[in-house]
Amino acid sequence: MLDIATNTTSKIVLSIAGFDPSGGAGVLADIKTFEANGVYGMGVVTALTFQNDKEFDGVKWIPINDIEQQISVLLRRFEVRYIKIGLIESYDVLQQIIAFLNKHIINPVIVFDPIIKASAGFQFHSDASQFVSLLQYIYCITPNIPEAEWILQSSDLNEQLEQLSEQVNIYLKGGHSDNETVTDLLYTSDHTYAFANERLPNGTKHGSGCVLSASLTAQLALGHDLALAAENANAYAYRFLGSSSTLLGTHQSFTS
Repeated sequence: MLDIATNTTSKIVLSIAGFDPSGGAGVLADIKTFEANGVYGMGVVTALTFQNDKEFDGVKWIPINDIEQQISVLLRRFEVRYIKIGLIESYDVLQQIIAFLNKHIINPVIVFDPIIKASAGFQFHSDASQFVSLLQYIYCITPNIPEAEWILQSSDLNEQLEQLSEQVNIYLKGGHSDNETVTDLLYTSDHTYAFANERLPNGTKHGSGCVLSASLTAQLALGHDLALAAENANAYAYRFLGSSSTLLGTHQSFTS
C-alpha cells in the first residue's frame, strides 16, 4: 500500500458522500475537515446535488456499481480503515456499501451521518425501518435531534438512545434544541458524555453536521479513543460554527 508523502503509515480517511457544489457540505466539506484535523482525505461521490448554501434544487444519485468502482480503485493503492458515510440514496444502497467495505477492508471503522433532510429543506428519506438492522456494522452514528427522532420514531430520546447504544455508539448533535447552551451527547454502552457550548450568534452553518462527523472520523483515525475523539470533534465543529458570519464556515488547522 502507498504511503502519503512519508515512509511511515499515513492516516488516510475516506468520505463516501454527496457532492455539494458550494463546498459547504458533503465530500468537499469532509475533505477540508479531514485535512484540517491532520489526516489525508479521499472522497467517493454518492450523489450530485444541485444546491448552494440556501437552496436545494435536486439530486442525481450515483449508481451503486459506480460507487463501488470508486472505492475499489482507491483500495487497490491505499490502505483505508476509517470511513465516514454521508448522503446515500436508500438504506439498500447503504447496506451494499457496508457489505462492500467489509469484504475489502479488515474491520472497517464506519461513522455514519444519517442525513434525512438537507439544511435547505429537501427531504431525502421517509422510512427508517431498515436502519436498525445495519447498526451492527457501524461504529458510530451522528444524528441531530430531528434525525434521532426519525430513527426512533419518538421524541422521547434519552432512554431510547441509551438502549440503542448497546448496539452502536451515538453522537447526538444538539444544535436543534432551543437552549442558549448547546449540548451534544455521546452515548456508549457504558457511559454518556456531554459536551456543552454557548450558542453562537450567526452560528448556523450549512454542512455543520457533515463537519462534525468528518472531524470525529479523523480524530478516530489519529488513534484517539471515542470519548476524546468526540471531545475534539466537538471543539473543531464549534470553532467552525464561529468562523464567519455567513452560512459558509471556514476550516483552520486543528490540533488537540
